[in-house]
Amino acid sequence: MLEPQITEGLISDHGLKAEEYSRILEIIGRTPTFTELGIFSAMWNEHCSYKSSKKWLRTLPTNGPQVICGPGENAGVVDIGDGQAVVFKMESHNHPSYIEPYQGAATGVGGILRDVFTMGARPIAAMNALSFGDPLHPKTRQLVHGIVEGVGGYGNAFGVPTVGGEIRFDSAYNGNCLVNAFAAGLAETDKIFYSAASGIGMPVVYLGAKTGRDGVGGATMASAEFDDKIEEKRPTVQVGDPFTEKRLMEATLELMETGAVISIQDMGAAGLTCSAVEMGDKGGLGVKLNLNQVPVREQQMTAYEMMLSESQERMLMVLRPELEADAKAVFDKWDLDFAIVGETIADDRFIVIHDGEVKADLPLSKLSSEAPEYDRAWTPTPAPEPLGAIPNVDPIDALRTLVSNPNYASKQWVYEQYDTMVMADSARTPGIGSGIVRVHGTDKALAFTSDVTPRYVKANPIEGGKQAVAEAYRNLCAVGATPLATTDNMNFGNPEKPEIMGQFVGAIQGISEAVTVLDMPIVSGNVSLYNETDGTGILPTPTIGAVGLIKHCDDIIGCEVRDGHVALLIGETQGHLGQSALLKEVFDRAEGEAPKVNLEVEAKHGQFISNNRHLITACTDISDGGLAIAAFELAEAAGVGFILDSDETPFLFGEDQARYLVACNFDKAEGLMLAAGQADVCIQTVGKFTGNMVWLGKSSATLSELSNTYRNAFCSIFA
Repeated sequence: MLEPQITEGLISDHGLKAEEYSRILEIIGRTPTFTELGIFSAMWNEHCSYKSSKKWLRTLPTNGPQVICGPGENAGVVDIGDGQAVVFKMESHNHPSYIEPYQGAATGVGGILRDVFTMGARPIAAMNALSFGDPLHPKTRQLVHGIVEGVGGYGNAFGVPTVGGEIRFDSAYNGNCLVNAFAAGLAETDKIFYSAASGIGMPVVYLGAKTGRDGVGGATMASAEFDDKIEEKRPTVQVGDPFTEKRLMEATLELMETGAVISIQDMGAAGLTCSAVEMGDKGGLGVKLNLNQVPVREQQMTAYEMMLSESQERMLMVLRPELEADAKAVFDKWDLDFAIVGETIADDRFIVIHDGEVKADLPLSKLSSEAPEYDRAWTPTPAPEPLGAIPNVDPIDALRTLVSNPNYASKQWVYEQYDTMVMADSARTPGIGSGIVRVHGTDKALAFTSDVTPRYVKANPIEGGKQAVAEAYRNLCAVGATPLATTDNMNFGNPEKPEIMGQFVGAIQGISEAVTVLDMPIVSGNVSLYNETDGTGILPTPTIGAVGLIKHCDDIIGCEVRDGHVALLIGETQGHLGQSALLKEVFDRAEGEAPKVNLEVEAKHGQFISNNRHLITACTDISDGGLAIAAFELAEAAGVGFILDSDETPFLFGEDQARYLVACNFDKAEGLMLAAGQADVCIQTVGKFTGNMVWLGKSSATLSELSNTYRNAFCSIFA
């Protein structure tokens, strides 16, 4: 089959700029073949090369005594003691999910699960962070249904519990939804598998499902803005099969027990191209592929299509040749393809042969090490306009408005579509705070959370970045976990715009400061840029996924309040209403500064919660919606009313940081007050949980009325 002639239009269609193409000509000294152009496009796009972000990603703190493996592998690895490790990562599947919601979300879940079990870990938990446009926007309902069904359809069939996450709505996401998928697994610390190839003449083995044309060019599509030709991009979305992935996981983990695996890599973005190049580059070796050996499910596939296909449920492995028969037997048993498609070579070459012809012959290391790296121009985000006067509002009316809003109403309709109890180790499922999964066969448990407040990041990227980490820290501390480490998913608009790049830089600076002080190093992550449609970008959304360790399940702090419990507020309240939920949802205003984050105080208060967990019956951090929303969520879950003594709007709805709401019996409340005095921690009683009414000062409503609104608001729009 004749290959297309390389033209300016073809170069542009591959997402390559003129100067980047000139660099390719310098590297290879000739015009590339069509397949070679596709390979460079795959390796040099934003999604795979991080060319706009890696300068700043290098500044993130990634080390600590608990870290076994930081960024650069399929997932991060953190020690949890007793010869065990937690392996986790979060990644975006934003562009595909907007184009084809079900498959985009489903394959996002599938991809992140493969990242985990490729490292030798059995997945034990999943989360997802979803951002949608205005609830009344004509496309939002379709996206919500498709994405939620895709997340649930894949995760449920695969058999991993979804234990947490977040969902938000804002008109800034009308043209670009965000789907950030998180997965975590357990592995033995001496049985972690990495992707660096080693040894010359070693077989390169293709594992899993057959290759089709789905997803060809997906990584390049994910590295560009959307425009009015968005429907033309639908074929670049992959199609997933969770049952095949389940078999692939079992076969892979069984294969690892044979000792046959030298290195292994998930085939994710850019498929066979990226997996082969990364394995060779990390090992300082070349790779030679024979595409006639690649298992395909469609006829007359070209070398270009096979190299750039993003068909799902596939892996690439470098194998010990003496154990080839053992390895093949495992995959035959699980009815999956096993094919030797190439070998490692000493020369720094990436050679691709198809039908006896050399379709690509490139310097392998240049595909990775010579990928463009940009120091994008950036401008600091200007200070937001000052917060003007806020009208008086009845506190119950304000609370009613918030709990009727899809951002703060119950998401039960969503998480009831997810299997949260499969594997039978879930100790806390979605609803309030962190998810918790017991470490099977031990007394330990792991807590998981995902957090960011995009309106804070837009107002002040540095403080917003800090706050995302701080909120994750609080959510872990509130359930009795010791925060271990984090993964980041950096979702931003067009980095070629200095103001957008300034948001990214500021968020990185804030995250770096926070993970340092709170000892939560970044061990994995993902960057998703160009989240824009027709020049309009999303809110800056640097999602933080965090993992904490609970050394004994008896140490879990609950969230179940009872009639008669005292309500105590830990932390100082100034009544910060800038960029607050109250301001946005009640008054439709986005003004003022983001709340300041004092990281030393965050650490101090988190340690106080940990030291006094025996006195605490229920605990939640205070974030969006302030004290009023925190108290309502605890009370509503238990079916108990509550009384908050104050009716002052800033006190009830302010979003000051480093605060927790705690509930316990009176005698334990006295003990907490005494301990707080000794630790110099600000604490005060703010009311109690009792009866069947909600009292905010002198204003009241029945709990049943507010609960009915809270439970049905989301369903009334989307169910």
